[in-house]
Amino acid sequence: MYATLSKKKATYIRQLALKKYRLERASFVLEGKKSIQALLASHYTIQCMVGTSSFFIENQNIFTGLSKNIEIFEVPKEILTQLGSLSTNHEVLAVATIPLPTEPCLSPLNITLALDNIRDPGNLGTIIRIADWYGIETILCSRSTVELYNPKVLQASMGSFVKIKLHYVDLPRYLQNVKLPIIGAMIEGDHLHDFSFPTQGVLVIGNESQGIHATIKQMFTHAIAIPRYGNAQSLNAAIATAVVCDNWKRTLQKS
Repeated sequence: MYATLSKKKATYIRQLALKKYRLERASFVLEGKKSIQALLASHYTIQCMVGTSSFFIENQNIFTGLSKNIEIFEVPKEILTQLGSLSTNHEVLAVATIPLPTEPCLSPLNITLALDNIRDPGNLGTIIRIADWYGIETILCSRSTVELYNPKVLQASMGSFVKIKLHYVDLPRYLQNVKLPIIGAMIEGDHLHDFSFPTQGVLVIGNESQGIHATIKQMFTHAIAIPRYGNAQSLNAAIATAVVCDNWKRTLQKS
């Protein structure tokens, strides 16, 4: 038998849908069974979990070895839906603590992503998932890039956010001191399929409509472009990231 959710705790959880409260309380809400399974296996501190009785009955194995400090509440699915941002969440949500920021540490043996002014939450979440797919461990974000713990970012990342080190930095200033190749994805760059990728470096992806900031462009060692064979004016940031990462990784596998 699990605890009953108080009105005060319910209010606290609902308020975390807003960035203001997430920052004040250094906490965020994560929804969905698969994402929470990834959270449980990560370094994140979980404050509480809220789920339906059917979820707890069907997933007792998830809670094996859980810390006793995690509060667990049982609620009807209607209440669960009201607490979170997903109308389709009829299983479980968790409240976790936002860890303190750390200094970026770029791997000399891997690609690092740098995101300039990515504002769409779905794009950021998908890019995080793409990074996880291609074994990219670090993402640098400009301070104007959407917040990691936005519910739509977390949803789109499908749990991959726990495996990626994401840092918000003054991107132009940070890149000034990077000694690795800095490669920008741009419409006017060199043909992607003819480009000789280095074994390591930083890949810069910009805002879909505004592109990459002029100050950052000055730091590029190379600019590359995805060839267009049709009539679309642009690709969104996540798709562009996937295309370039796939070509980069494929090239390295052949070398």
